[in-house]
Amino acid sequence: MKASDLLPRTPAGRAAILAIVASGAIGFGVGRTAEHSHAPTSEAPAGDKGKPLYWYDPMTPTQHFDKPGKSPFMDMQLQPKYADEPSSGSATAPAVSVDAGQIQRLGARIVAVEYGSLPSGITATGSLDFNQRDVAVVQARSGGFVQRVYDRALNDVVPAGAPIADVLVPEWGGAQAEYLAVRSTGNAALVQAARQRLALLGMSPGMIASVERSGRAHNVTTITTPVGGVIKTLGVRAGMTLAQGQTLAEVNGLSTVWLNAAVPEADAARLRIGATAKASFAGYPGESFTGRVTAVLPQADVASHTLTVRVELPNHGGKLRPGMFASVTLGEGNREALLVPSEALIRTGTRTLVMVAEDGGRFRPAEVQPGAEAGGKTEILAGLSDGEKVVASGQFLLDSEANLSGIAARPIGGMATSTQPPSTKPTTLAETVGRIEQIDAQSVTISHQPVPAIGWPAMTMSFHLSGPALARGIKAGDQVRFAFDQPPAGPTVRRMTKVAGQ
Repeated sequence: MKASDLLPRTPAGRAAILAIVASGAIGFGVGRTAEHSHAPTSEAPAGDKGKPLYWYDPMTPTQHFDKPGKSPFMDMQLQPKYADEPSSGSATAPAVSVDAGQIQRLGARIVAVEYGSLPSGITATGSLDFNQRDVAVVQARSGGFVQRVYDRALNDVVPAGAPIADVLVPEWGGAQAEYLAVRSTGNAALVQAARQRLALLGMSPGMIASVERSGRAHNVTTITTPVGGVIKTLGVRAGMTLAQGQTLAEVNGLSTVWLNAAVPEADAARLRIGATAKASFAGYPGESFTGRVTAVLPQADVASHTLTVRVELPNHGGKLRPGMFASVTLGEGNREALLVPSEALIRTGTRTLVMVAEDGGRFRPAEVQPGAEAGGKTEILAGLSDGEKVVASGQFLLDSEANLSGIAARPIGGMATSTQPPSTKPTTLAETVGRIEQIDAQSVTISHQPVPAIGWPAMTMSFHLSGPALARGIKAGDQVRFAFDQPPAGPTVRRMTKVAGQ
């Protein structure tokens, strides 16, 4: 990673950094690394450091110069860089060492890495569309002539049973006259056959009943919409000739609408059919609309690397109109996760780093694997442990100095700096979640999930408690996250917290 890539791109940003430099906040830029942290605190004369290796601009530390002078990048003097070899017997990992005064001037904010509640829902944006499954086609059941069209146009919203056109069907007049004549004979079999013929010609039961009541032929029928909704197509005009089965109109229902949400493909594994979805619209502030995920479309968008998730929303009162823009949250609830402030992450393009704060004003970069992000917090999947401390502001300058001093980042899976005495062997804790079956001040019985770190399957077993305080506020039936080790006395819980939402 190039430190220069992490610097502000705008003149205003560089000016702000320059102000920090001028106030002495980057005095550590040429200071000693942690291997010399036991040296006297007073500055040694420049001659005691030997000849500088090169000079550099703290704003562009990767650019080296063979003599002092003014930086070609900023209105400031170049800084010397001296050889800084680690002690041969040092057991401490290389790190940037900064005194308390410099940390204060730098404005570095140090926070602890800890477990917290992270929303498990996925936030996305989308737009409304018609429910393509709620479409009715209005057709002519028999050939004829259009005598009258009603005042309809495309995109009109009509109720169920709204008239579209009056159609004259000459064939119906003769068939109805025959039916009336057969009825007068009183032959039930002939009457039934004649009535069935009317139905086969496309007459509705209502029209046949009207002919029976009136005793007169009706060869003009009014074609109506079977459902309420918006007219999507309209292909009927006065005087036109219709063929049997010809489409006059298509009506799309509005009782439900589709919300097509664009979800990053990185969240594909978290999508579930049937999951609850909550949408909000700028036109209805403070109001949310609840639906469910009905489909995840099979093809991703190549340009935006997103998946289209289809949510079906009830449309009470016709408030929701296709084309409206929405913010949507898919899924609900919270989950427990190891969290750091999102601003603490240094994203280089190839990896993600944080600056770990160690005892004695020592800082070193560590590579991490970030997960989901919400509310200004980012989940850490690997690279940090609970209780470690990271720099949440000012970390870019510390990382720049680490690169300048050649300090390698702690890899994922690397052991964190131990706070135990050197003679004490660090204890590795296994961690999982489970349900409390029985608990007292000395022991606990837990039905826990698998523990991949030590190859345990899911089971119910008893553990010792390292202290009575662990049992405080926890009762049978609670879901907990706990960490334990396996001393000679038996598995012992060292840390236990209730899962959020309990």
